[in-house]
Amino acid sequence: MPAVPFASRLMFAAAWLAGRLPLGLQRALGAALGDLAWRANGREPKVARRNLELVAPQMAAAEREAMVREVMRETGRNALETLRIWTRPRADNLRLVRGTEGLALLEQAEAAGRGVIIAAPHYGSWELLVEFMAARGPFSLVYRVPETAAGDGFLRLARGGENIRLVPAEATAMRPLWRALQAGEVVGITPDQQPKLGGGEFAPFFGHAALTLSLIPKLAARTGAAVLVGYAERGADGDYVVRFEPAPAAIASDDVVAATAAMNSAVEAVARRDFRQYQWTYKRFTIRPPGSGEENPYERRRRTPR
Repeated sequence: MPAVPFASRLMFAAAWLAGRLPLGLQRALGAALGDLAWRANGREPKVARRNLELVAPQMAAAEREAMVREVMRETGRNALETLRIWTRPRADNLRLVRGTEGLALLEQAEAAGRGVIIAAPHYGSWELLVEFMAARGPFSLVYRVPETAAGDGFLRLARGGENIRLVPAEATAMRPLWRALQAGEVVGITPDQQPKLGGGEFAPFFGHAALTLSLIPKLAARTGAAVLVGYAERGADGDYVVRFEPAPAAIASDDVVAATAAMNSAVEAVARRDFRQYQWTYKRFTIRPPGSGEENPYERRRRTPR
């Protein structure tokens, strides 16, 4: 494992301090920071607003703006909780889980011995789902490597807990994931991260073509591993329920276009459960189909309704 830069350790120390705050204060502070970000109307609320215009054009402007505000508040809460999860013992983190649904599906898939792929959308608390899975056994986690060595070192410190194997989201990712699945282990991949051209297929997502990662369908088709959709959803009391659902059968199709479309439909169904908990602050539609004549929807000069 590469040496961890000193700057990464400083970043982790700052995260550790934030992670010591009482849970109630963390959630209140996170919501307040999200509210402040919404009022400042910087990059993230603008991206969330544009995404909601694209995926929910039927929303009235006032309803959409109220949703943008709630998205930012949830984003702030999740950010502070993530620092908590990254810097506290796993036993403490799992106290945030007040229940599970579909756990029998996971147990059945694990017992089959052909490996399990968890397709985990950016919904609720992805980091808490990672902790839940690593508490059960070896868990290979695909992650996008930050642009700086300090950022990468920080993530390796934050996510490098027992049973967690970090796999960079690069062309070489297939090999370690293949080995893990052959050993009957579980791998986790976010299906809604926009890849580079050549790393996926264009498939519908909320009615718009979205360049979609093809890694999950290819692994499923080649290994026969079970694919489950997994996520940790915040409940009304603030704590989480970890849920597992069967992925559409077509996700393992040899037809990669059909498989990615099935995967996007599963992600869309999760996002519709509670729009506030989905990561609308991510630019999902920047890359448009070649030859379509479509523009990057985030680069248009638009008046912002407030």
